[in-house]
Amino acid sequence: MPSAFDFPDAATLAALLSRDPASADLMRDTRAGDILAMREKGIAHRHFRLRRTGMVLRVPRLLRWSADPARTLAYEAECFRRAAPSGATPALRAVLPVQEGLPGGALLVEEISGLPPRLPDELPSLAEALALLHALPLPPPEARSPLLDHAAVGPVAATLAVIESQMAAFAEAALPHETRGALEEELTWARRFAGESRGAEQPIALVGTDTHPGNFLVRADGSAVFVDLEKALYGSPAIDLAHASLFTSTTWDRDVQIALSPAEIRAFYRCYLERVGPKRAARLQPWLAPSRRLTWLRTMMWATRWRGKTRDVSGPPGDTIDAALLAHVRSRVDAFFDPNRVAAIRSEWLGDSPFFV
Repeated sequence: MPSAFDFPDAATLAALLSRDPASADLMRDTRAGDILAMREKGIAHRHFRLRRTGMVLRVPRLLRWSADPARTLAYEAECFRRAAPSGATPALRAVLPVQEGLPGGALLVEEISGLPPRLPDELPSLAEALALLHALPLPPPEARSPLLDHAAVGPVAATLAVIESQMAAFAEAALPHETRGALEEELTWARRFAGESRGAEQPIALVGTDTHPGNFLVRADGSAVFVDLEKALYGSPAIDLAHASLFTSTTWDRDVQIALSPAEIRAFYRCYLERVGPKRAARLQPWLAPSRRLTWLRTMMWATRWRGKTRDVSGPPGDTIDAALLAHVRSRVDAFFDPNRVAAIRSEWLGDSPFFV
């Protein structure tokens, strides 16, 4: 299980913001009443709107498995810094280090005034935001640290490694027989594809990784902002596109619940490819379809890990995780393994007329 720690209350947060050198100039007169808890969107962080500042405080709630909190915080901060020039992510304002009263540290980031995307109508906005993020200049390999860099082994092999890391959970998961068999077949394909594609040139960019639609907000002017950057790395844009449009992503967030049609998915990809231009589109095209298959398998294998663990997730002392959110996460993880749903999703690449090419 992720490690929980004592969660600071509003008075503690206000005191820390007022005196910490990283935030004191911005938040000198902050009081507990200025810190407004935002509706819970995920399990890993709590978010607080800071009145009159135009900023949001991201406070880690559950540490990643075996993670060093200071290192995790530094990684997340660098994700925000690297992505900010795209204009499609929130700006980082300050980093509050790991300290007494704030054992996971915290980030002060720009508050984005917007609403969850309305799909399929606002898919073009998501495509535009991803295109802006992926268009950022690629640093030389020696300058990409501390962010993960999939270029060395290739995005396919790197994604397969993530999948393989879930094998212990997969072996123990109580899955329907048909679903287990389907995932084993997909794993066989993924291993074969990784071998066949080894050494092949593939576009690399700064990618969001966790690009499900619930991690975007759409402003009044129609522009979308990708707001959850803790998993950014240098990898394949094709995987970001897949994760933004697969059923397991478009039904994940409580505020975005839709199964996109094949035509809607194709239109989303067309918007993105037109935005990046013919040269980049041509380089990316061969990877689009296999990356959807690989990304779906990555999600499903991740879900085997959470299938059991979400049963035991609880908030840290002084912080109760929203019961409705937990129930939603559990229901979605369980629904992903329904044999009929698995078969319907796999028909995208195994059917007589695969809709995405």
